Amino acid sequence: MSARLNMFTSPIAGKVWKHIIAAGKALEGSTLPAATQELVKIRASQINGCGFCLDMHIKDALAAGEDSVRLHLVAAWREATVFTDAERAALELAEQGTRLADGGGVSDEAWANAAKHYDEEQLAALVTAIAIINAFNRGNAIIQQPAGDYQPGRFA
Repeated sequence: MSARLNMFTSPIAGKVWKHIIAAGKALEGSTLPAATQELVKIRASQINGCGFCLDMHIKDALAAGEDSVRLHLVAAWREATVFTDAERAALELAEQGTRLADGGGVSDEAWANAAKHYDEEQLAALVTAIAIINAFNRGNAIIQQPAGDYQPGRFA
């Protein structure tokens, strides 16, 4: 299986994706916990069916020391006891921010819950992480980017 298009050999797509990757790297300096960032990326990628991003973010999370049980339970975060209240708030925001067409956007309740756990800069990082992963998910879905061969740190 191969992708329909190589986004990095296309002059215009390569330029755009490099900027999106750089935007994601800017989040590395955020005080939003790295584990929360990965959980949000994984949840959005599950919803969007992006195998490449799931492969990448699960492997990166494991390489960073994340617990495999937590990663296995991201899709069932509401029923799982392994997530903090703050992580649950972030996952709810990620779900609603990813499923915009399903329910009319992000509810005031979900936003208020996230704001209880994160300061303004962390909320900005959380919103940005959700937006960026959704952009990657959509691009990968359109070109049918295959999953399974990612090695942790490949895009570091």
